[in-house]
Amino acid sequence: MRIADMDWQMVEDWTRHDDRAVLPIGSTEQHSGLSLATDAILSERLAVEAAEPLNIPVFPVMPYGVTPQYAAFPGSITLRTETLCAVLRDVLDSLKRSGFRRILIVNGHGGNVAAWTLAQEWMMDNPDCRVRCHEWWTAPKTSAQAQATAPDPTHANWMENFPWNRLPTTPDSGSKPTVDVGKLNALPPFEVRGVLEDGSYGGEWRRPDAEMLALWAVAVAETRALLEDW
Repeated sequence: MRIADMDWQMVEDWTRHDDRAVLPIGSTEQHSGLSLATDAILSERLAVEAAEPLNIPVFPVMPYGVTPQYAAFPGSITLRTETLCAVLRDVLDSLKRSGFRRILIVNGHGGNVAAWTLAQEWMMDNPDCRVRCHEWWTAPKTSAQAQATAPDPTHANWMENFPWNRLPTTPDSGSKPTVDVGKLNALPPFEVRGVLEDGSYGGEWRRPDAEMLALWAVAVAETRALLEDW
């Protein structure tokens, strides 16, 4: 259940019998021809669909992440690592005060890796709580399904091209050579833009929706299992 559909008394009633909650985090950054909010859209939708049958509260997505490499692409917004960690710590503190003790963070952006370390530090200070950080596209079953679907699942190519973050201007077909991510990570933002050009890391632009929906179903089930098995 989305927190947007609850009032404070409903939350209080929920935490009397269950202490689980879900916090999606994402990013607002270039995704070539896909929505700038792709990482936020996917993480929030995945969290909602995974938690819905269990009626576990899902908080609004944190829409900004750490993405300095895309600073030269208009519309991309980046936080500093310390800002992400400070905000996340405050959110976790607030969730604990509300009665939540088991929190699943569903991450939609690779640049948010500092959240993992912050979660460990927070649990060190709050030993009665548990935080799981779930990077959905690298999870074992979802990653295996992606590899079986098509080559080179990566940033802003077919791997992130779902009906709900696709734009009317998104290309229907085509591909480009994949980039060397290792070399890319060593470049400042304006050089990154020069290498990426359209913003995609390369590979096929789009796969049939039937394949993408099958991949999504695996991702939802794998995420839901983390909540069920807790």
